[in-house]
Amino acid sequence: MTGRYRWSGGNQVELLVEGAQFIPRMLQVIEEARYSLLLEFYMVSSGEVADRFISALINAARRGVKVCWLIDDFGGRKFSLQDSARLEQAGVQVRRYNPISLFKMAANLARDHRKLLIADQQTGFIGGTGISDEYLRAEPVSGTLAWHDIMLQVQGVVVADMVQLFAKQWLKSGGVMPPIRLPGTARAGEALARVTQVEGLKIQQIKRSFVHHMNRAEERVWLATAYFLPAFSVRRSLRRAARRGVDVRLIVAGPDTDHPWVYHASKRYYRRLLQSGVRIFEYQPSFLHAKLGLCDNWVSAGSCNLDHWNLRWNLEANLEVVEPKLTQAVEQLLISDMSRSHEVLYAQWSRRPWYQKFREACWSLICQTLLKIR
Repeated sequence: MTGRYRWSGGNQVELLVEGAQFIPRMLQVIEEARYSLLLEFYMVSSGEVADRFISALINAARRGVKVCWLIDDFGGRKFSLQDSARLEQAGVQVRRYNPISLFKMAANLARDHRKLLIADQQTGFIGGTGISDEYLRAEPVSGTLAWHDIMLQVQGVVVADMVQLFAKQWLKSGGVMPPIRLPGTARAGEALARVTQVEGLKIQQIKRSFVHHMNRAEERVWLATAYFLPAFSVRRSLRRAARRGVDVRLIVAGPDTDHPWVYHASKRYYRRLLQSGVRIFEYQPSFLHAKLGLCDNWVSAGSCNLDHWNLRWNLEANLEVVEPKLTQAVEQLLISDMSRSHEVLYAQWSRRPWYQKFREACWSLICQTLLKIR
């Protein structure tokens, strides 16, 4: 199983925005599966959304579908033993990635942050969601709306690479893999697509691909990310693109976030970016959890935030796509997100109060020390 995947044509890729759209679509595909279901998710928490997935997966197993679910042990810490037992009793294989142990020390930091669902090795989903109530709320909880996220629904040859990516970690985690089917030759659509990944410091394909496309961009570089603690090479590419006249825009999480310390620490990087001409938008309605990039007509979406922690410790998976309809859909989404964001202007930002600067300096120093960010 290779660590690099090639571009393939003839794929169909659809952008799904918000849990209200992609969760019902994922459940529908599970209900229609006839052969196999492969799931790999970081955040899995017991609750209403998890119950819907558990019910659908149990029904699939009962009709003879081989169901394999890889859950990160830390991300799944709120997924109850009772829920796991319900699945296993119905014949669903459940494995935990890198179980937490005091004896592992720093090895506990290695996490599986991917978000994959593959049905019958023909239809795949890849993006930023978890199986948790945070992604599907009809009403605000503690004043917080559902997290803002996206998934891509994929059909075509590239799904076979998603299967290979899943199989590598599934087998390492002790699971039994259903037979891998050869991809069909029929064209599902017009999209060029490829899978890219991060595997800690060993494989940094997502970051290198982003840097490559940012360095070659001629018209625009638009990024949306939940946690802005980027590697030096990413920050440098953003600044250089802006200085050569490229329209560079960065959409980050606003004050509604699950990690407030990242929100404060990330402002350490604003000054040089703003001075270089990068436009920065802080998303306001809810927690921006999407990970999405648009460089000219090239799109990358998936689990990777391009932050230093993701790139140092995690397993990540993105899908890169070149296809006019998807490019237009991503462009429209990002424009909509920017319209609902607060744009950070340098003149105003530089006049922020001293206590805010002090808080940002403290958190950035902690992050710089722990994550070894330059």
